Amino acid sequence: MKSSVVHRVFDGTGGPRGGDLSRAALTAFAPIAWGTTYIVTTELLPPGHPLFAGLLRALPAGLIALAITRTLPRGAWWGKAAVLGILNIGLLFPLLFIAAERLPGGVAGTLAAAQPLVVAVLAVAVLHESPSAWRMAWGAIGLVGVGLVVLGPAAGLDAVGVAAGLGGAASMALGLTLTKRWGRPTGVTPTAFAGWQLTAGGVFLLPLTIFAEGAPPPIDLPAALGYLWLGLFGGLVAYVLWFRGVTTLPVNSVAILTLFSPLVAAGLGAVLLGQTLGPIQLVGFGLSLAAIVAGQLPVPTRRPGTFLALASKEKSR
Repeated sequence: MKSSVVHRVFDGTGGPRGGDLSRAALTAFAPIAWGTTYIVTTELLPPGHPLFAGLLRALPAGLIALAITRTLPRGAWWGKAAVLGILNIGLLFPLLFIAAERLPGGVAGTLAAAQPLVVAVLAVAVLHESPSAWRMAWGAIGLVGVGLVVLGPAAGLDAVGVAAGLGGAASMALGLTLTKRWGRPTGVTPTAFAGWQLTAGGVFLLPLTIFAEGAPPPIDLPAALGYLWLGLFGGLVAYVLWFRGVTTLPVNSVAILTLFSPLVAAGLGAVLLGQTLGPIQLVGFGLSLAAIVAGQLPVPTRRPGTFLALASKEKSR
C-alpha cells in the first residue's frame, strides 16, 4: 500500500480526484522544506561555503533522480531543461547566498517574498493571461505579511544585496513561468523532470563553487546530516513535488506557496533558537497565511447581467 502511494506521488498520477487543493498541499512541502535551510545552514553546516551547500543540494539529487528514472531529455528539451535548471536552481542559489551574506535575514526573506508579484506580471507577459487585481492584491498582502514577520528595527540595506535578492526572486519567477509555459514532456515523470533541472543547475554551480570557494570544507556528523537533509528533502523530494505542482496547478497559486519558506524559517527560529515573535509578527503570519489560502481559490468573477436579472425578477413580482 505504501509503495503504491509513493508511486502515485512520484509519477504524477495523483490518485482520486482531490482537486487542486490536494495537489497544492503536496506542492507546499517544497517551500516548507526550503524554509528549514537557514537553520540547517547556521546550526549544522560549516560556515563560509554556501555555494558548496547549494551544489550538494542540487547535483547529487539530480543524478539520483536520473539514475532512478533513466530518462534523458530529447531534442529541444536539452536546451529547455538547461535554461530551467539554471533559472530555478543554478542561478537562484548564488543570488540567494549573496543576498543572505550582505543583508539581514529579514530583508533577504522579504525580497524573496516578492516572487508572487513578479509571477503575476510574467503570467501576463509570458503566458498571456489576463491581468488579475485579485492575484496582485493578495501577492502584495503576502509580501507585507512576510515583511511584518521577518523585518526588524536593525534591518539595513545594501545595494548589491538588494539587487541579488530581487534578482533571485526574478530568476525563480521566470523559471516558474517558463516551466508552466513549456509544460512537462509527455511520458516524463516529475522525478525525471526534476532530475533534469537539478542536474543542470548542479553542473552550472560546480565551476562557480570551485572558483569562489576552492576545496570543500571538512564534514563532521552534524554537517553530514545537514547536507543529507538539504539534498534529500530540500532537494530531491522538494523539487519533485514542486515541479509536479508547477505543471498541474495555476502558476499564481504555486508562486504564492513560496511565502511558506520565510514563515517556516521564522517559526523555527522562534521554536528552536528562542527568537521572540511579538504581536506584529503574529499579525504578519496571519496576513501571509490568508494570502496563501486566497491564492489557492478561484479568482472571483461577476457574471454579466446578474444585477439586471435580479432587478427584472423583482419588477415582475
